[in-house]
Amino acid sequence: MKNYTYSGWKLNGFVALLVNLGILGAMVYAIVALAGSEVFIPWALALLIVTAVAGFLMLFGYIMLEPNESRVLLFFGNYRGTFYDTGFWWINPFMTAKKLSMRARNLNVDPIKVNDKAGNPILIGLVVVWKIKNDGAYNAVFEIDAPEAVGATSNTRMNVLENFVAVQSDSALRQVAGMYAYDENTNLGDEQVTLRSGGDEINERLTDELNDRLSIAGIEVIEARLNYLAYAPEIAAAMLRRQQADAIISAREKIVEGAVSMVKIALERLSTEEVVELDEERKAAMVSNLLVVLCADEAAQPVVNTGTLHN
Repeated sequence: MKNYTYSGWKLNGFVALLVNLGILGAMVYAIVALAGSEVFIPWALALLIVTAVAGFLMLFGYIMLEPNESRVLLFFGNYRGTFYDTGFWWINPFMTAKKLSMRARNLNVDPIKVNDKAGNPILIGLVVVWKIKNDGAYNAVFEIDAPEAVGATSNTRMNVLENFVAVQSDSALRQVAGMYAYDENTNLGDEQVTLRSGGDEINERLTDELNDRLSIAGIEVIEARLNYLAYAPEIAAAMLRRQQADAIISAREKIVEGAVSMVKIALERLSTEEVVELDEERKAAMVSNLLVVLCADEAAQPVVNTGTLHN
């Protein structure tokens, strides 16, 4: 990767200003000397020309950098390095400086419709925190193309990078979403990682996938995290009914498990405490009645038997 820090000649901007003022003073002195003399003074004319050209050229060499900013420097089309030193500086005025922000940025990817591993259509979205790496300024400027008509401004260049990140984020999200099922209610196994339960593992997979795709542009993904996950509208109602059915089945299993346990305890207590002796037929009838009472959705209506036990 062709990325290195600018190590050429540079001068503190305030020192350069003093030099500029000295050149301006020398130019004024030459003008006064030419105007106040009745004879032609060759050295004064030469001094005037030199100081005028030098002072004019120096005006184009000043640059100022804020924290987390950089300048990619070109000398007549040749890359000479990236300037990272914050503050007020003066460099070769023939250098072309392309401004680039190194600050972190957010990208909110709107939910998109994809198919999960089980083939179910889902809506999924993510948020990405990204920045240009310290050694990635060259790639960010020269590896990603921008429209020629507007490619010279720093704002447009950052917009081009944002568009590149958005497209790659969409592609990475589609690929990762297709590797996992939406939830555990599938026929893909009980120990699988799903989009709903994966959590940090899904986010790490997204981050790694994005870093691989964005490395060409010198971009580093600090964090990628799912921020929206739902079934697509066309199957949402059916999936809701399935989830409700699973919940009902799970609840019924608990109810039946508890009812069987209670019937077992009742029979054991009746036998242990010798409250009444029941044959197998009466035990079966009692078990049936208790299960009906305990497992029914509504309260059972009691019926009082006024005859004998065997009537």
